[in-house]
Amino acid sequence: MFNGFQGVLYRELNVFRKRAKKQIPASSLSPLLFLVAFGWGFGDRVTVDGLPYITFLIPGLITMSSLNQSYGIAQELNITRFYFHVFDEYLIAPISHVEIVLGEAAYGMFKGLLSTCLIFVYSVIFGVKLIIGPMFFLAILTHTFLFTTLGITIAMLVRDHGDQATVNTFVITPMVFLCGTFFPVDKLPAVFKGLVYVLPLTYSTNVIRATLTGGDVNIFYLMLMLGFAVTFFFTALRAVGRVEG
Repeated sequence: MFNGFQGVLYRELNVFRKRAKKQIPASSLSPLLFLVAFGWGFGDRVTVDGLPYITFLIPGLITMSSLNQSYGIAQELNITRFYFHVFDEYLIAPISHVEIVLGEAAYGMFKGLLSTCLIFVYSVIFGVKLIIGPMFFLAILTHTFLFTTLGITIAMLVRDHGDQATVNTFVITPMVFLCGTFFPVDKLPAVFKGLVYVLPLTYSTNVIRATLTGGDVNIFYLMLMLGFAVTFFFTALRAVGRVEG
């Protein structure tokens, strides 16, 4: 089983290595702009939930950036499917669907964790002290696995780049801005609160922010994250089987 997993992961990492000089700076720019615009803009004058705004913001940027990078493999999978037909080669190779999904998921998690490390560098530069413990690692690994398997699922279900863009516009973008990344969800109107609590990023942001700032971790939210992760893993498996069929 591990040969197929290693093969898929090796191929993806080898492609990433060739593009890293462009992809890493590009992925680090957006969080930096948010930190400069909001972190320095508000400074210590604004507090949210008892925290300086920049301390509140950085965990949100971690969830946002790692989501974008983990889920972003959907676009790469679309290219390999529609133009280079690499994914077709995976399907005809003597490897299981589980190996394919786990290999792609490991690559997506790698990209998500790399973006997380970049945000930690920013936190040092901006003088923000964060608490990094075992619960954080559990939360961030669950978070990146959750969204990379969601990305695999979507990539297998869409028929072209237009469909992918539609999903990004109506699902991913609202989730990034409404699920507690930049402000507490309890500040939203009631109609939006019902929406955001259906979306997994709400729980990821809450749990990861609590682990990094010394707050109380909501174990129920963590369990929901694990539930989403398991669900999206099986939807990814089913979607890959649908493509082969």
